[in-house]
Amino acid sequence: MLTPLVLAASLTLDPAAAQRFANLALACVHKEYPNKIAHVLQSDEDVAAPRALTPAFYGCYDWHSSVHGHWLLARLVRLSPDAPFANDARAALRKSITPETIAAEVAYVNGPGRASFERPYGLAWLLQLTGELREANDPLYATIKPLEDAAVARLKTWLPKLSHPVRSGEHSQTAFALGLILDSGAGGEELATLVRTRARAFYRMDRDCPLAYEPSGEDFLSPCLAEADVMRRVLAPNEFASWLTKFMPKMTLAPEVVTDPSDPKLAHLDGLNLSRAWMLEGIASGLPKGDKRIAMLTAAARAHADAGLKSVTGAHYEGGHWLGSFATYLVTRRGMATADPATASPSAPARSASSDPAPRT
Repeated sequence: MLTPLVLAASLTLDPAAAQRFANLALACVHKEYPNKIAHVLQSDEDVAAPRALTPAFYGCYDWHSSVHGHWLLARLVRLSPDAPFANDARAALRKSITPETIAAEVAYVNGPGRASFERPYGLAWLLQLTGELREANDPLYATIKPLEDAAVARLKTWLPKLSHPVRSGEHSQTAFALGLILDSGAGGEELATLVRTRARAFYRMDRDCPLAYEPSGEDFLSPCLAEADVMRRVLAPNEFASWLTKFMPKMTLAPEVVTDPSDPKLAHLDGLNLSRAWMLEGIASGLPKGDKRIAMLTAAARAHADAGLKSVTGAHYEGGHWLGSFATYLVTRRGMATADPATASPSAPARSASSDPAPRT
């Protein structure tokens, strides 16, 4: 019998939920169609099927979702190596990550006209995947390392030239990617220092974030919360508390409701509830103990987590191909200061990823 993953004193991922999230990824990482490719054609020779263009990460509708679908499997296998899904997850990872497929991925990423390919969202998730494999001492890390190197080189070239952060609520957002990159540990201290330096340059003087204008109708990330969440990673608690007072004096948020979960863009708001939950928790974790905002932030995180986790049903592929990754990121607390769930802060909002999600209304 599988023992529940104990992630903190008040936070568990029950085995049935872990199985459900794993099943969502297993169902899509090698599912080629439907597929939305972000592919710049240089000539007739560039016309090819997704599996020929990017043979490791061609499933789950698009490249970045395939990458974080593989991350989901690596994350859950690392945390629950004896789970019923573990052997299937390991087999899926081994099928995707081979010397041949990774060499083709490197050639694709470094190909002409692809300087902005999956930058920064997909590249940041790739570093999360490689970081998970590295921290688990998985032999697949050595295989995927050349692709990690290519992504790190791309980011190190791009970040110094980025004159202004991108403050969208979707894939192009800068703040969210910077947080993923820092937590991944990829690129060593050189990349981490660059990310911290750029985060300070981008955001240190920001004031009065217009949280009341959020969300836009297709957001799955909060521009305001993501910025605060990355700044808690680069500022000391007292400095962060002072910055947050000026940046976000009001932090009133309620979970969003998706009107049509079968619409691939409208379903983004389900992901927004999940990402808001982990960002609110992250912001709370960056404040000094005793800060009066912590209780409010953790309560809001709990409400968003409850709403978001109920949406991870797999009933519609539009959400099923990616929401499991966001749910796993939330419930396993990957974005918190420590990468080891066993030592995570016990102050997290109590919640369980139930195996019986509530019906959509």
